[in-house]
Amino acid sequence: MSAAELTPLLWWLIPVLALTGLGAGLLAGLLGVGGGIVIVPVLYQIFGFLGIDPQVQMHLAVGTSLATIVATSIRSVVAHNRKQAFDAALFWQWSPAMCVGALAGAWLANLSDFATLTMIFAVLATLIAAHLGIGNHHCQLRNKVPGGPIAALIPATIGGLSAMIGIGGGSFSVATLSLFGVPIHRAVGTSAGYGMVIAVPGTIGFVVGGWNAAGLPQWSTGYVNWLAFVLIVPMTLLAVPIGARLAHRLSQTLLRKVFAIFLAIGAARMFWDALVL
Repeated sequence: MSAAELTPLLWWLIPVLALTGLGAGLLAGLLGVGGGIVIVPVLYQIFGFLGIDPQVQMHLAVGTSLATIVATSIRSVVAHNRKQAFDAALFWQWSPAMCVGALAGAWLANLSDFATLTMIFAVLATLIAAHLGIGNHHCQLRNKVPGGPIAALIPATIGGLSAMIGIGGGSFSVATLSLFGVPIHRAVGTSAGYGMVIAVPGTIGFVVGGWNAAGLPQWSTGYVNWLAFVLIVPMTLLAVPIGARLAHRLSQTLLRKVFAIFLAIGAARMFWDALVL
């Protein structure tokens, strides 16, 4: 698509992606889930509407989402640290294994075709929606986070799965940290930092993996589209601190259920595309 063809579309692309960034930022601050869980489904639909080759559509949505999470994560950590909800020791405990997992996840995603990657996202999004909507958020396995080489498999798995589907890992890490007795606000604040640990190697992996891919739109470097990045990130950065403040005031239960419904609808559409296209 040429620049001349794209110009009329910017009149609706700008507000749609700005609202996407706003929603992603609010959720990143509120629930520590990372904006990617909102951004990927929206970008997936937009790229499809623009007629982008289905073989790169999902990869482009995931790679672009990871790029936006780099900025979102840094902003979110600053906001939560002001509330003394960021645990630096816990962050560094899990970060190395999570980074390795993210590199592995990006590599596996680049090897996957459209249907496989779309199905993976749909399945994991459905599980996250079920956990947020009906899961027991007070369940606890033990009263501290395990350590040691074997325990490193936990953050590595979170990093791998998150990078594969373009999210910051908060959807998995908040739930996991809660199971190990970490208070919810500290789990949310610390998980915000994991987004950067996952997104940086993940973005690099999607740029390299898509470097010579056919069918990419203009303003793309590998599987990262910088036009979408520029339109999403400013509103995301604006909304993150608002979400972080609201996290300490609003009902987490209601927010989880509303978000679960949104996520389930997006996952259902992706199931359909993966099975039909």
